[in-house]
Amino acid sequence: MRFSQRTNWNTEESDLALAYRVRREAGLPIADLTASNPTRCGFTYPHSVLDALANPQALDYDPRPKGLLAARRAVCDYYLGHNVILDPEQIVLASSTSEAYSFLFRLLCEPGSEILVLVPGYPLFDFLAGLDDVVLKAVPLVYDQGWQIDPEAIRRAISPRTRAIVVVHPNNPTGHFTKAWEAVELAAICRESDLSLIVDEVFLDYGTTEKKGAREQGSKIHGRGAGSFAAGLEGVPVFVVSGLSKIAGLPQMKVAWIVATGPDRLRALDRLEVIADTFLSVNTPVQWALPGWLAAASTIQEQIQSRTATNLAFLDGQLSSIPEVQRLAVEGGWYTTLRIPALEPDARTVIALLERGISVNPGYFFGMPVSGWLVVSLLAPGLEFSHGVTGLINYFRKDQASNTKAG
Repeated sequence: MRFSQRTNWNTEESDLALAYRVRREAGLPIADLTASNPTRCGFTYPHSVLDALANPQALDYDPRPKGLLAARRAVCDYYLGHNVILDPEQIVLASSTSEAYSFLFRLLCEPGSEILVLVPGYPLFDFLAGLDDVVLKAVPLVYDQGWQIDPEAIRRAISPRTRAIVVVHPNNPTGHFTKAWEAVELAAICRESDLSLIVDEVFLDYGTTEKKGAREQGSKIHGRGAGSFAAGLEGVPVFVVSGLSKIAGLPQMKVAWIVATGPDRLRALDRLEVIADTFLSVNTPVQWALPGWLAAASTIQEQIQSRTATNLAFLDGQLSSIPEVQRLAVEGGWYTTLRIPALEPDARTVIALLERGISVNPGYFFGMPVSGWLVVSLLAPGLEFSHGVTGLINYFRKDQASNTKAG
């Protein structure tokens, strides 16, 4: 059998995946500091979550390529909470943000076209781009008292084949919100080179406030607080993607959306409607349930925000005893990045931690260098998180002590 080159992935189990599987199969405990699925983290969901799927209107199949009007109006109501007024006709539903990205790559790109992505960033983009015959070009974020874009690095990366820039707001995993000056720079770059801007806002509702120094976290793009790019940027085609996975902590319900703004919006939406009509992937019960789920999203958001704030404070307290490990500034989301001594490849470090019952992400998963970076999720229940962090700190304390003696 002959296969497509676009699926010619290396599917061999990595050393880290093997070590994790072996430990799980042996029934040994693991403190999971990589948790990304809120449904597995002990949060309390309203009983009405599943009841919403029993709407009798869902028995009538009325395929609408953009999605049912009631569902799209519910998305508009969500953005009203972010001081953005939208028309339901600006919205196209998809089954996931991954599918939404795929729709946009097909809308904007020819085979071999380039998309600029900011790194560190979400590793799934590599697979999505490959499946849609698009080339990703990485542009590093800069860290200086906080993460920020490098406008000139973005300009240098643009070629005649570049079609769009992807921004995650706030970024996964750095937690960096795009600031007002960055939005201005991105808009100028897009206008200069006739590019579109794709903005992923799945973590938009999870801003934090740093207690270190006087730095207040959060974006100031549109007015107060963390603004949404759904308000648009002057003269720039902007496509915002988001969905229930993070907003309501319901990744299993599989519904997301695209918001289109800016010049040529109507032509873009006409084409997106045809793309969506080709798949009709969003099931009807979920669409009828969407208004209720979005209206109740604050219930889970408050729990997640309380959990992540508590865990972050505990992490900071533990890190105060070991200056060799530093936590980088975080403004939103539910991950944080640790700068560790770059004495060996991080792959060895995470396997050594796993042997001690602690699972943590190496930074290179997200495009960071191969040594010196760990990414920690703040979602785990308190006892599991504290156990994992305590073990991590003890590991580095002993490691530093060993190196001191050896020196």
